[in-house]
Amino acid sequence: MKFAKIVGLGKHLPPKKLTNSDLEQMVDTSDEWIFTRTGIKERRIAEKGVSASRLAEEAARIALKRAGLKAGQIDVIIFATITPDSQFPSSACYLQDALKARRAAAFDISAACAGFVYGITTAWQFIAGGLYKNALVVGSEVLSTITDWDDRSTCVLFGDGAGAAVLTESSSAGVLGSYLGADGHEADLLKLPAGGSRIPASHESLEQKLHTIQMKGNELFRFAVRVMVDAAHQAMGQAGIQSGDIALLVPHQANTRIIDAVSKRLQLPREKVYVNIDKYGNMSSASSAVALCEAWEEERIGKDDIVVLDAFGGGLVWGSTVIRWTE
Repeated sequence: MKFAKIVGLGKHLPPKKLTNSDLEQMVDTSDEWIFTRTGIKERRIAEKGVSASRLAEEAARIALKRAGLKAGQIDVIIFATITPDSQFPSSACYLQDALKARRAAAFDISAACAGFVYGITTAWQFIAGGLYKNALVVGSEVLSTITDWDDRSTCVLFGDGAGAAVLTESSSAGVLGSYLGADGHEADLLKLPAGGSRIPASHESLEQKLHTIQMKGNELFRFAVRVMVDAAHQAMGQAGIQSGDIALLVPHQANTRIIDAVSKRLQLPREKVYVNIDKYGNMSSASSAVALCEAWEEERIGKDDIVVLDAFGGGLVWGSTVIRWTE
């Protein structure tokens, strides 16, 4: 059986920070209100004109260098994003060109905050099936471009950033199991209504701010906890492990209360849960990618450790992946 192991990780965060104190000057909110309800202290904001593929390029170059691979050795680029450079060409194609990864197939996936987990799972299946040997998976977002900065309930939550992982085939360990789920019936809980064929761009859609994120937070909280716990259990069952085997849980960084509720139900102590939401806020598909990279950089992950990614997002979609670390 072929496995797919992660051999390189990278991240890139825009240098500009937007703190809770800064937001106090923009909307009716406070640092205390934001932090106690979300765990966020600051987030990164890309400069005007910086695209998702541009952020991804920086993260990808770091991941490739750490993997010891050239861009020309990559067989497929899987780009998770809800803020693509354009509807088409895909951000993956822009990234392929920037990296000069000429032989790589390239495509975007839209799975919101679960995008990186969906991407890792897809890369694993390509590699395990023998179609490709080396894959580059990216989660990159410029959420500042789709945030309503007058809406105090959402503008405090989101930030920009990118993370990348290089996967290659392995005969021993790597991705052990994965579970993906979706429920389109709950799409209204978290969405960007306009800009597609359902509601094309118009003067009316712009005036009604339908090109910005809309969220029903209370309902989403309950849903998120339930599906993240279930996804983790499903992936763990496929991998043949239990909660006690987990060295580190890397959850989607949406809200510390969600993270705490999920880790409690999985019976994991806080020291086995990686959290960096205080620095970056919710970066959608980039959150899990950046968190995994930072956990590795901080030596929170070692050889043979069991790492579990767990995420949910608009769609609604969710997923979890179990990895036995091979470094």
